[in-house]
Amino acid sequence: MEEYLRASEVIDWQHPEIVELAKKIASSHKTSTAIGKACFEWVRDKICHSFDYQMNPVTCYASDVLKYKTGYCFAKSHLLAALLRANQIPAGFCYQRLSIDDKGAPYSLHGFNAIHLSGIGWYRIDARGNKEGVNAQFIPPEERLAYNPQSPEEADFQAILSEPLQIIVEALQAQATWDDILRNLPDISLESAKAYGLVTDDEHMPVS
Repeated sequence: MEEYLRASEVIDWQHPEIVELAKKIASSHKTSTAIGKACFEWVRDKICHSFDYQMNPVTCYASDVLKYKTGYCFAKSHLLAALLRANQIPAGFCYQRLSIDDKGAPYSLHGFNAIHLSGIGWYRIDARGNKEGVNAQFIPPEERLAYNPQSPEEADFQAILSEPLQIIVEALQAQATWDDILRNLPDISLESAKAYGLVTDDEHMPVS
């Protein structure tokens, strides 16, 4: 589990403000599961999704997401992982491939988290931010994510990565405003998913 607890340039959980918030959230709870849920709900509800609220700047580093209180799904997952790791709770990164408008192409990756819970194991959570048609919850062992891929070219990748995909980090760092990101959302084809570590040898991606 060590790799799912590490601090890194993007998941900079040792930043003083992240450490302070992590301690504050944990102070009202006694178990790691309760702390995990509280961290999840804080990021889900207190950090504005950049597209929903049309907010700038584009954030990537966990500390910047906290500073500016906004981020796309990817950035929100970076902050949630940082808060969890600051509380010594293993956290990883998960991805789906989704149609941007539910009508087929274009497609985009969608980022969220997995948390390792005692007695349960890995449990996936999505702090994207709820709105009409989106109702993500923390109710283990039941999984309640923001989205459920439907079409053949969409995918729910099962891999749990210890660090965000570099293609995600590069996309967030290359754009300045929320609408710039909207026009340049990161995507990978199903055929290339294995090269990114999102598909294992025993998984089979759908073929359109």
